[in-house]
Amino acid sequence: MAARRWRPSAFLQASAWCHGAALAGAVAAPGAWPWALGAVAANHVLITAAGLLPRMRWLGPNITRLPPAPAGQGRVAITIDDGPDPEVTPRLLDLLDEQGLRASFFLIGHRAERHPALCRAITERGHRVENHGYSHSHALSLFGPAKLRADIARAQALLSDFSGQAPRFFRPTAGLRNLFLEPVLCGLDLQLAAWTRRGYDTRKSDPGIVLARLTRGLADTDILLLHDGHAARDAQGQPVLLSVLPALAQQLRARHLSAVTLHQAIQPA
Repeated sequence: MAARRWRPSAFLQASAWCHGAALAGAVAAPGAWPWALGAVAANHVLITAAGLLPRMRWLGPNITRLPPAPAGQGRVAITIDDGPDPEVTPRLLDLLDEQGLRASFFLIGHRAERHPALCRAITERGHRVENHGYSHSHALSLFGPAKLRADIARAQALLSDFSGQAPRFFRPTAGLRNLFLEPVLCGLDLQLAAWTRRGYDTRKSDPGIVLARLTRGLADTDILLLHDGHAARDAQGQPVLLSVLPALAQQLRARHLSAVTLHQAIQPA
């Protein structure tokens, strides 16, 4: 696997300069060490905050929109997280076929391991499989580089084997990350992908609210986030995603937008 070359972001370069300057200042003027310590602590707060905001680019490249289509054709990406789910995913695939939509599925490695046939079904139906980590740990942003790489690489190997295609994009649990993630992704030739808008369909059981959040201001180049795994249930007990998708497809048609996969829209970095 060819690796991307890691280049520290301008923010990380400035952080390194801040640490060096603080150390040099404390050595040159020992009485200034409280100020130096305060500067370093403030910088660490900023680094932590950058990892807690899923759409930030301070820690490295982060895809939050599609590039404009060369011909100016309006398009969006529907991304589906947390599967595969043996109850929801097959029904979702049928619904996507009905509506003529293509989607990118960010699959959890340990769930894919239990349902490998669903990974193959996703790609056979014209969609793409992407990497959502093996463990889907909510502590992923606290992992060191070795543990991060092991988790993501394990999912990458399984998903590539089960689906017949190597994922090109990675999305961390809840979008949370740390400064070690981008070097790890470079080594695995993966690109970080977030989203433009989300419906909070793991928390909200009202399809109308979820649809409104996804479509308010919906426009060309948006990346939408939905879930087949861990989906909330509507009043009829149906996963919210399945209730929302037909209305979302109607909105896309009304706005002359097509749904494409991330793989179709974004060239390798």
